[in-house]
Amino acid sequence: MKFLKNMMQTELAPHDPGMSRRSFLKVTGGATAGLVVGFTLPVSGANAAQGDGTFNPFVRIAPDGTVTVLNKHLDMGQGNMTGLLSLVAEELDADWGQMKGEFAPSDPKKYANLSWGVQGTGGSSAIPNSFIQYREAGAAAKAMLIAAAAQSWKVKASEITVENGVIAHPSGKKAGFGDFAALASAETPPEKPQLKSPDQFNFIGKTGYGRVDTTSKSVGGTIYTQDIDRPGMLIAVVARPPKFGATVKSVDDKAAREMKGVKDVVRIPQGVAVLADNTWNAMQARSALEITWDETNAETRSTKDIAAHYRELSEKPGTVAVEGETDKAFEKAKTVVEATYEFPYLAHAPMEPMNAVAELKPGQSLEIWTGSQLQTLDHNIASKIAELPMEKVKIHTLYAGGSFGRRANPTSDFINEAVHIAKAIGGRQPVKLVWSREDDIKGGYYRPLYVHKVRAGLNDAGEIVAWHHRIVGQSIVKGTPFEGGLVKNGIDHTSVEGASHLPYDVGAHQLELHTTDVGVPVLWWRSVGSTHTAYAVETMMDRLAKSSGQDPVEFRLKHMTSSPREMGVLKLAAEKAGWGAKKLPDGVHRGVAVHKSFGTYVAQIADVHVRDDGTVKVERVTCAVDLGVAVNPDQIAAQMEGGIGYGLGAILRNRIDIENGEVQQSQFYDYEPLRMSDMPFVETHIVPSTEAPTGAGEPGTPPIGPAVANAILWGTGKTIDALPFSRHGLT
Repeated sequence: MKFLKNMMQTELAPHDPGMSRRSFLKVTGGATAGLVVGFTLPVSGANAAQGDGTFNPFVRIAPDGTVTVLNKHLDMGQGNMTGLLSLVAEELDADWGQMKGEFAPSDPKKYANLSWGVQGTGGSSAIPNSFIQYREAGAAAKAMLIAAAAQSWKVKASEITVENGVIAHPSGKKAGFGDFAALASAETPPEKPQLKSPDQFNFIGKTGYGRVDTTSKSVGGTIYTQDIDRPGMLIAVVARPPKFGATVKSVDDKAAREMKGVKDVVRIPQGVAVLADNTWNAMQARSALEITWDETNAETRSTKDIAAHYRELSEKPGTVAVEGETDKAFEKAKTVVEATYEFPYLAHAPMEPMNAVAELKPGQSLEIWTGSQLQTLDHNIASKIAELPMEKVKIHTLYAGGSFGRRANPTSDFINEAVHIAKAIGGRQPVKLVWSREDDIKGGYYRPLYVHKVRAGLNDAGEIVAWHHRIVGQSIVKGTPFEGGLVKNGIDHTSVEGASHLPYDVGAHQLELHTTDVGVPVLWWRSVGSTHTAYAVETMMDRLAKSSGQDPVEFRLKHMTSSPREMGVLKLAAEKAGWGAKKLPDGVHRGVAVHKSFGTYVAQIADVHVRDDGTVKVERVTCAVDLGVAVNPDQIAAQMEGGIGYGLGAILRNRIDIENGEVQQSQFYDYEPLRMSDMPFVETHIVPSTEAPTGAGEPGTPPIGPAVANAILWGTGKTIDALPFSRHGLT
């Protein structure tokens, strides 16, 4: 996603091939040129001689020995704050108790996502793109501490050791990091910090040291956007059009303005904002607004009509994404199996709805407090709305209560609204924009509705010889600044990922795409295209296995001759689940699925109880994951569990229905999340690996749906082609 840097109109530090590594370390954070430590911030005045405790853009050490790691990403619950701290602590040889984290400011020159070229979080990229960068930051800081100690103690640096936050020399001299923090931070960073070998790791790959945010979150100490309270701050809520694409034609706000606590009512591009002294008063006044909407350009279709149109398109040739001679191959097939799948719109529904605080001083400055997921994009959009240069705008990134992709959207919608409101009132007071749960569910940016048609053929030996796959749905990126990098030859990569490169030998393979134009705003949703492609591919694999009388695990292995890592996770999951060796309880059936997303390989085996009344309960999931070096096994297991729970909630009951352009769901009673009673026992097994680390936040989600559906197929013979399962009376 390096194309993002061009879209952002942000000039990143250029890479001069003639620049030495030493000078490079001192002038740039390595946003585009590779994995480097970063630079040492300049010091002046009284601090010039000894430094100020800032070693590089990622590490700061206080006089009391506290090591603060600046997290360039957003932690929205996935735990990357802990992961990044562990990388620094590893190379610094710190004690875990002295580590703490803060979010870095918005600054793409220092804090770019190395995968993209701009600052942001997504695509399960936080740990993979930071793995070397943050380790080098820790290693550089350690070398600088040792150099300072050697200078102070008049000994050789090679004689000094660092362990558990203690700097020591054989002579008996000892010191904490804080004792040399100021002196060390004035040292020149090493040209190439020495990194540990895996056999020296104390944190990477280890368990038991815990998340850094657990205690704070448990006692209510973590600050989220809703906790921000600026002097004189007003609370704002927005009345948005009930149909996507509609605009305000007229508004009667007389009754709203007369209500208790109401301070103002203003029009913004997204609708009408009410500002009041508290959230309740603002929401009550919003209900009193009388708005006439102009629906000239609004989307007025229903999802049932959109789906019907998609089904028609699925019968017609589309734009070719993968070309293969399937017609000839099908002529030679002994058995042909086909299915048409329908996947609904899905809301992200994070526990913390969208919100942002904006404090604008017109012509002077703008400060924003929020869980910013794409800091550079949010920063750009906010500066343009406020008519201020980027350097006059500051984003304070806070912990976010979930996102699943929702906070990273091409219009920065909730930040966009907050700044527009602050501007509309002339910046006279800070503004906290609050979205209700209803606003969130009805607010758009959904996982798109998709229809897939898959047709596959087997020869006499039960081998796949032809695979034809047609996908119909909206492009997430069409018409957005992301289009240039993700749409090639008419194919949106996010629509076909997970279907364009199969782990199986399928003979002739053709993939086609119909990209549709619908006025419903859509967005990436945890694991993006794999949310639907994995289901279509993996359930078709079981239908082929069943039609030819083959065991679904053996059937997959037979077709995985070119996919050793998929084969590895499948074998591990099967072994740990006792596939074929364990007798299951009456009414319990077993299904399997394998999928690669974001560079991570996951296999899951689901034990599903089909109750006497026909409903289902997923009792157990055995999960195997290969993501290269496992930085934090506890966190990886937690992310697999979370991804499975999130995906399971979606396949069981979640759907967004639209009637005549209006979203029908509004709350957790009709957009029901996974309940505690629905959650299966999850057992996660990690494949030992020395490969570069890949992500854990999203890859656990795609396999759970097809694994459960496959268990039902083998246990009852029932196929589930239209999600969610509640459509079929299974929940």
